[in-house]
Amino acid sequence: MQETYQAVIVEDDPMIASIDQTFLGRDSRFHLAASFRSGQDALPWLLHHPADLLILDVYMPRMTGLELLRELRTAGITSDVVMVTAANDSKTVDALLKLGVADYLVKPFTARRFQQALDRFWRQRSAIATHSSVSQEELDALFSGSSSPEDIPKGLQSRTLDRIRAHLAQAPEEGCTCESLAARAGLSSVTVRRYLTYLTQQGEVVSRVNYDTGGRPSLLYRLPGGRP
Repeated sequence: MQETYQAVIVEDDPMIASIDQTFLGRDSRFHLAASFRSGQDALPWLLHHPADLLILDVYMPRMTGLELLRELRTAGITSDVVMVTAANDSKTVDALLKLGVADYLVKPFTARRFQQALDRFWRQRSAIATHSSVSQEELDALFSGSSSPEDIPKGLQSRTLDRIRAHLAQAPEEGCTCESLAARAGLSSVTVRRYLTYLTQQGEVVSRVNYDTGGRPSLLYRLPGGRP
């Protein structure tokens, strides 16, 4: 029977927290145990409830993610941590890595990159749980963070797919049209529409008809968790 890992999200932006929760919910290996808007709210819960994985922002009111992680490590809590944050200055990154952060995602992030972080966590936990010792080759695979390439339809390119995902993550909360996304990404509307169709079929993107255009209705695309 597959083990289910308990995850906790600490993120003050409701939209990002919703995206984190949506991406996490697609992976049956994980269960969202709790979600908090600040480190100060999360700390008492985490001191008394074991969590396998902490998905953590840095910039939050009352207590930052860095301050929270320091408190947890001082208390002897060794939960694995994936940072999902806009903080990418070298001082902050260095401090977090020294506190044992397992992976670091800089906003805006893609669903694929989020999944890679979950896969890395799972591989490391599985290797430790199922082996009394780990070979050099296995250690190299674990620390390299390598994973199998995404299986996408013929005619689509991974780099272009990630480019469109990144621009979608920066789109307005209510969504954007294919044409506006194409303009921002520097691609043709025909190309972008093909990729949006694929992402919608995969459940990474949701669409709705916008009738408030003053003319012909248009489709708006957004990541799950935005304004309906």
